[in-house]
Amino acid sequence: MRFKQISNKLLKKSGLFFLLFLLLSFSNEIEGQITIGGELEEIDYAEPEQYEIGGIKVSGVNYLDKNVLVMVSDLNVGEKINVPGEKISKAIKNLWDQGLFEDIRIVANKVEGKKIFLEIRLAERARLSGFSFEGVRKGEADKLRDKLELVNGDVVTDNLRVSARKTIKEYFRDKGYMNVDVEMQKRVDTTRRNYVKLRFDIDKNKRIKIKDINIHGNEELPDVSAVSAFKNTKEKVRFRPLNSIDKLVASTVKGVVTFDFASIADSVRQIVADDYRLGIFKKSKFIREEFEEDKQKLVDKYNSLGYRDFKILADSVSHNEDNTIDLNLYVDEGEKYYFRNIEWTGNTVYSSEQLDQVLGIEKGDVFNQEILNTKLNYDPNGSDVSSLYLDNGYLFFNVTPVEVNVENDSIDMELRIFEGEQATIDNVSVSGNTRTNDHVVLRELRTKPGQLFSRNDIIRSTRELSQLKYFNSETIKPVPKPNPKEGTVDIEYQVEETSSDQIELSGGWGYGRLIGTLGLTFNNFSTSRFFDKEAWRPIPTGDGQKLNLKVQSYGKGYLSYSASFTEPWVGGSKPNSLTVSYNHSLFGNAFTSAGSDYSFQIDGVTVALGKRLNWPDDFFTLRQSLKFERYKLKNYTQIFSFGSGNGNYNTISYNVKFGRNSIDAPIFPRNGSDVSLSLELTPPYSAFKDKNYSSMSPQNKFEWLEYHKWKFKGKWFKKLVGDLVISFQTQYGFLGHYNQDIGTVPFDRFYLGGDGLTGYRNYDGREIISMRGYSNYSLTPNYYKDDNLGGAVYNKNSIELRYPISLKPSSTIYVLGFMEAGNSWLNFDTFKPFKLYRSAGVGLRVFLPMFGMLGIDWGYGFDQVPGIPDANKGQFHFTIGQNM
Repeated sequence: MRFKQISNKLLKKSGLFFLLFLLLSFSNEIEGQITIGGELEEIDYAEPEQYEIGGIKVSGVNYLDKNVLVMVSDLNVGEKINVPGEKISKAIKNLWDQGLFEDIRIVANKVEGKKIFLEIRLAERARLSGFSFEGVRKGEADKLRDKLELVNGDVVTDNLRVSARKTIKEYFRDKGYMNVDVEMQKRVDTTRRNYVKLRFDIDKNKRIKIKDINIHGNEELPDVSAVSAFKNTKEKVRFRPLNSIDKLVASTVKGVVTFDFASIADSVRQIVADDYRLGIFKKSKFIREEFEEDKQKLVDKYNSLGYRDFKILADSVSHNEDNTIDLNLYVDEGEKYYFRNIEWTGNTVYSSEQLDQVLGIEKGDVFNQEILNTKLNYDPNGSDVSSLYLDNGYLFFNVTPVEVNVENDSIDMELRIFEGEQATIDNVSVSGNTRTNDHVVLRELRTKPGQLFSRNDIIRSTRELSQLKYFNSETIKPVPKPNPKEGTVDIEYQVEETSSDQIELSGGWGYGRLIGTLGLTFNNFSTSRFFDKEAWRPIPTGDGQKLNLKVQSYGKGYLSYSASFTEPWVGGSKPNSLTVSYNHSLFGNAFTSAGSDYSFQIDGVTVALGKRLNWPDDFFTLRQSLKFERYKLKNYTQIFSFGSGNGNYNTISYNVKFGRNSIDAPIFPRNGSDVSLSLELTPPYSAFKDKNYSSMSPQNKFEWLEYHKWKFKGKWFKKLVGDLVISFQTQYGFLGHYNQDIGTVPFDRFYLGGDGLTGYRNYDGREIISMRGYSNYSLTPNYYKDDNLGGAVYNKNSIELRYPISLKPSSTIYVLGFMEAGNSWLNFDTFKPFKLYRSAGVGLRVFLPMFGMLGIDWGYGFDQVPGIPDANKGQFHFTIGQNM
């Protein structure tokens, strides 16, 4: 029976059946298409009849499981259904909801009595074989691929196309492009059946910038001060230095004549706001989400000034002809409030007077909810009420500020305290330490079982774990788990291991010879597992010991190697460290002094003991060491112009270093300081011998070196705003002598200038200090002369601004700007502390766990160096390690 005949019959029988049949027969995009029976005359379509499904066949699919599709349709063999009926319609809808098909039909192939045999005919949607972008840069295209997360083989559905367009527009909207057009072109892939390629044609149009941000209704704060609260929503750069010069002159003259100097200041502020807008760190762009966040920052700023009723009534965006927008905010500042009476309740441990002193808020102070919360709960820059209790074991303490009376512009506060009982630490554990042994972590903690709970001890413990450099300092998380019923608390320290071992591998050409360096530093070594075969992966780790090995070779004429081992907890019960090191270097024209025509050989052994102190506070350390070093010269007169160039020169010295280190993180510190004073001295041999040293040869005079060497170093770090950090650094050094007839020794002197890297030029025990903006060693006294011996006095001062790009454990990256000043002098008589060479520049630091801190600096030296015309001006420097 043909389709036209069926339709006519339905029209005669019933309008209702006609409507139902149309819905089932022509719902191509909504529910698919149904054909029941084809030429099967047994079926009376005017009267639905019940049939039993005798079989179900699926056709037209190549990539989908047919059994699963039958399950999705919810049709089952043996099930009784009405034909036509709701069950068939629902089956098509179920299949259509999957979004996988271009066309869906259910056909009755045959009818046997009361059994009907159905066929589900499907046309699969095309699949994705690739996609590309037009109209964007390669970097933008790479980022869009990551955002879209499209995979070859994905079914190209309407939802996929809509979602892709939305993602692309949102990506560019976050960059300030508000009018992005995205067209999608679909092309058949001729190499694969039922596959297509998509091309996204993108027109970003121009970025929408913010011309003006206007605040309406503000009287307390001018627009420029109010807008400064916005962190992400910024006006476009504007620099018009001469635009309002006439207004400035007129307002200045008027203010001087009328003695109204306040009006001059107001005029200057307004002119600066109108004509000088420099977006150095933030581009001007409008993102609604960030704008909402900035509106809250404006509310917070007004609240901090006492305007606790401040409201933003409305905001609007207006478009300008130059493709910019203006933002308008309408505000109600409200009244300015002040603190009046502050009362404490519930306090028994500390008196109200003591709490008032810690709170630091006086009657008549401007009401500031932020300061109140900070002084009650946690003040990172000073004391607060919570620390008073929490550092004394009162873990369950809390304080609730309540406004009990608001009268005119004054607010009375009642601070309600719940002290609770003191909590004792029960268990302390660590998790996430996959390589470091538990005892290495636990011995660094200031929180011990049986002690009273202390928040300060937890903060300090977190800092100590960061200083180990075994863990990501950004993710160390202490988790207190209180048990109020028992009056105890468990503390778990969650850590994330990061690679702490480092390798130094470099090669190049310098000083007319091949230069090669190989260094290995194992910062978490374990001697206790040395003979455990399973521990060599690649080395035994976990006990916190440090092993350092280094070899340097410069062609045929220089070889140096050194080794050191440090046990940070000798005996295991106290943090007393033991370090043993050995170094050997040989400079000449052969690898052995016996085979050399000339040579300079150094051998040295050092044994050092370190101790953490509890006085003046527990940030102080004391390190003492004994060193024996021998300088052996053979026919060597290339550097030193005294004597025959032969002989052995010996040093036995004692070194003591007193320091204090409170920086909060070793790689990128934001706060704290690292200050040390050290003294190295030898016995005054000449005082015990009755000899005329003024007439001795250098070989005899310096056979046993005698000197005293003083050094002071200091670094201070302070977070300014966000992650922007300022650092002040200074260092001084002085090499003195006991006997005027002997004078200053020719070894262990100071060489200033350049990158500060040691190596080839460190064969005489010299101490090399960096000074950016000047060539290597160029600020050393008489360096341009053949008989230079180095300086006996130096000082250097630096200021740095640092800002991080990445603080990930896999790579810490930050940029910096610096200013430096320094100099070195031949002796104390020529020391002039204010005659300094100056420089400034920028740099980049990259910390990779495997290689340590790597850096590049460009510095400009402002002052010429006598005798070395190319020593200053623009200089590039490469650094390894934490060079100042």
